[in-house]
Amino acid sequence: MPKRRHLLTSIAAAAVLLAATVGGALSGGFRGAVAATNGTLAATAGCGKAPTLTSGTRTIQSSGQSRTYNLRIPDGYDRNHPYRLIFGFHWLNGSANNVTSAGYYGLQPLSNNSTIFVAPQGLNAGWANTNGRDLTLFDDISRQIESDLCVDTTQRFALGWSYGGAMSYAVACARPTIIRAVTVLSGANLSGCNGGTQPVAYFGIHGTFDSVLNISQGRQLRDTFVRNNGCTAQSPREPSRGSLTHITTAYAGCRAGYPVQWAAFDGDHTPSPVDGSGSPNDSRTWTSGEIWRFFGQFESTTPPTTPPPTTPPPTTPPPTTPPPTGDPGTCVATYRAVNSWPGGFQGEVTVANPTATTLNGWTVGLTLAGGQAISSLWSGTNTGTTGSVTVRNAAYNGTLGANASTTFGFTATGDGATPPGNVTCTSP
Repeated sequence: MPKRRHLLTSIAAAAVLLAATVGGALSGGFRGAVAATNGTLAATAGCGKAPTLTSGTRTIQSSGQSRTYNLRIPDGYDRNHPYRLIFGFHWLNGSANNVTSAGYYGLQPLSNNSTIFVAPQGLNAGWANTNGRDLTLFDDISRQIESDLCVDTTQRFALGWSYGGAMSYAVACARPTIIRAVTVLSGANLSGCNGGTQPVAYFGIHGTFDSVLNISQGRQLRDTFVRNNGCTAQSPREPSRGSLTHITTAYAGCRAGYPVQWAAFDGDHTPSPVDGSGSPNDSRTWTSGEIWRFFGQFESTTPPTTPPPTTPPPTTPPPTTPPPTGDPGTCVATYRAVNSWPGGFQGEVTVANPTATTLNGWTVGLTLAGGQAISSLWSGTNTGTTGSVTVRNAAYNGTLGANASTTFGFTATGDGATPPGNVTCTSP
């Protein structure tokens, strides 16, 4: 563990500074381009080529600067076999060499030579991502690797701890059609979130009494993708102080192919907690195994990005009994656009109970613009598909406790630039 330890006070100071400055630094809406990543082909241009890249430290020009990254190519590399690609971002005052020596957060020993690993080096040993420079580095490294090596474009992942977790979150926000899934260990919004409205499979891990980046900051990152992925909102159980254990929760109701997982552990700011012990340990931690299983669940197929499936079913079974009813109550409905493509779009409505009493049953009304028509809807039952539409709760999400909320989603044909109007909510 010595290679992972650093001064917590310096992290805390940097966290405060970055949280105050990063929004302005990224407000220009930077967006990079990665060659051969937005198509449906699963293999990159490097497939079939005799590689020129080798494992070790590589140098690359990015944003007018000389940057470096560590590369680990699988033993027995087969130029005709598309490999998984994993980026591991280091922590504040850490380095690419630290990530490499720690086995890329313990994943490299588990990979059985199935994965190409990358550990970029941050400027000033961090990921301030000023003017999007670190996202550009991610793009440039991806381009260099994928033009020379055989990568499965549906199997790109990123993870990191602390500042590295913040950078992984930034990649998920800004490159949702590039990255398949991310894991953020003890992270916060320190590297920005340019975009942050599209789904990406997400796994967050955080200590319940993190003294550097409070767990509330990790929950905020998680909840971004709970919303984006259409998951059912909840407050996952977390272990009590002194239990020396962890609790992992898989969210329900997420859009197919876009799970959200949350693991809270009884501990402080560390990437390698150990159940039953207050001493972190790289070789005994449970995190590497759970992260590898999370990444490993995704098949080598193009994920449903744009357009989404025509019938995205909820993971919860459809209602078999009428929705619950109860006394009239107060609810609030809020619409947001999730995704759009030529001739169609995806929307989501959050239904919230702002009162201190339980709400039993809800009905949302909304008016679609001319030319718009609902083609599929989940987590609710709709009456009508054009013009004035009403949506009643499903059997499993009609009861909302005090200050609780739920969501339903839909896909529609037509131009999504005009949002539905006259959004109302009544109960029951």
